[in-house]
Amino acid sequence: MNLFDVYPLYNITPVKALDCTITDENGVEYLDLYSGHGVISIGHTQPDYVAKLKNQLDNIGFYSNAIQNPLQVEFAEKLGKLSGCEEYSLFLCSSGAEANENALKLASFHNGKSRVISFENSFHGRTSAAVAVTDNKKIVAPINAQQVVTFLPLNNIDLVESELKKGDVCTVIIEGIQGVGGLDEGTTEFFQGLEKLCNQYDVVLILDEVQSGYGRSGKFFAFQQHNIKPDIICLAKGMGNGFPIGGILIAPKFTASHGLLGTTFGGSHLACAAGIAVLDVIENQKLIDNVNDVYAYFLEAIKQVPEIVKVKGKGLMLGVEFDFEVGPLRKKLIVEKLIFTGSANNKNLLRILPPLTIKKEAIDTFIVALKESLAELKA
Repeated sequence: MNLFDVYPLYNITPVKALDCTITDENGVEYLDLYSGHGVISIGHTQPDYVAKLKNQLDNIGFYSNAIQNPLQVEFAEKLGKLSGCEEYSLFLCSSGAEANENALKLASFHNGKSRVISFENSFHGRTSAAVAVTDNKKIVAPINAQQVVTFLPLNNIDLVESELKKGDVCTVIIEGIQGVGGLDEGTTEFFQGLEKLCNQYDVVLILDEVQSGYGRSGKFFAFQQHNIKPDIICLAKGMGNGFPIGGILIAPKFTASHGLLGTTFGGSHLACAAGIAVLDVIENQKLIDNVNDVYAYFLEAIKQVPEIVKVKGKGLMLGVEFDFEVGPLRKKLIVEKLIFTGSANNKNLLRILPPLTIKKEAIDTFIVALKESLAELKA
């Protein structure tokens, strides 16, 4: 049997990793400035994280959500405290797409409506409703296209209100900072306007923090940069540091009932152990402080590269934009300079999503490699 060929692959085979370093089968070490799409939050094979998962495996790894699982309660309490969202309730699942899927479903249950407002260049996942609210026609199959979705440009609150006035909008879904789309984001005025209008027109405001959450923006959640309170917050990626976890934080206005939402693997004992370990490390090592320190350092250091048109994003969710397509540059960084970075729908943008443990010395390494690579490509 062959693998279904849907991923373009670099000829690199990682066999081990530690913190921000990945080692391939030939012993070659790479600097990880991408974290596997922003998944590695507390560093590869972080010792406390590894120990907690090993210990949990020695006890119980999984059973269904039909039994008591005190680890879920511990996880929810820690997450509420560290994020500042203690008044919300937690529903656990297994991925970001599943989180967004359940958020959309819950919103529709809540107000009985179905049309969704999403935004240009958005990405919310590849499951049925999540892919329908993703602005990429290439990955939306006909079976997904039956969803009624209106895509609007960011930062035009008048267009949003004109749609909400029609009375059939169930929810507005927006990323705290766009990921795949290219690090664009709403202004504080826009986010606050969304919150006000959604409350006015009985529309659920969903914040997709799957990539921008867990400290990556310099706050626990990116929406906290704008002093708003969404109705539902979606999270995954950095939540498990590589273990598949997703979840939604649900405001008190929603009423739970047995069977309303469900999942097989979400909230397993092993998943909760991973999630608790991540929160403990973020708190004990003050990683959000590190994010802000490194971000400030990055903004200064990147000024050494005059070819850069713009730096986008916040914290350690960054994009550096050029006036040319960066495919060859990214390949050179990986193959010759041994540095992993990411791409985006914006072909001129290089994405930087390192583990939250990254040090300033690694930024220096990146700047040197970037300057060398640009010079070599010009030669």
